[in-house]
Amino acid sequence: MQLAVTLPASDIERAKDWYERVLRIEPVRTLDSGSYLYDVEGTALLIYQSEFAGTNQATAAGIGVDDVEQTVAELRSRGAVFEEYDLPDMHTVDGIFTAPTGEKMAWLKDSEGNILSFAAM
Repeated sequence: MQLAVTLPASDIERAKDWYERVLRIEPVRTLDSGSYLYDVEGTALLIYQSEFAGTNQATAAGIGVDDVEQTVAELRSRGAVFEEYDLPDMHTVDGIFTAPTGEKMAWLKDSEGNILSFAAM
């Protein structure tokens, strides 16, 4: 079994540019449909054209990182804007949520409104 992540884009070229510029990943293949296929450390990521991009209000994909604070700083330097949440059980500070266990997480929206999370793995 192999996991693949699929994310919609209302503007496929804008999405491709965002993933290259902010996450620094490049497609390994362009499909006949115009979709872009990425290989992110062995996980397939497919960005495809869809009028429904950005309509999911939950996390669409999670990305494991070594250091959340460092990743947030790096991605901000490339133009990423992290979400701020103030919920009963979750409050972010400068875009980062620290769980009672000490685990840190951060969320951002890609150019198409898809929510991506970053957590130490």
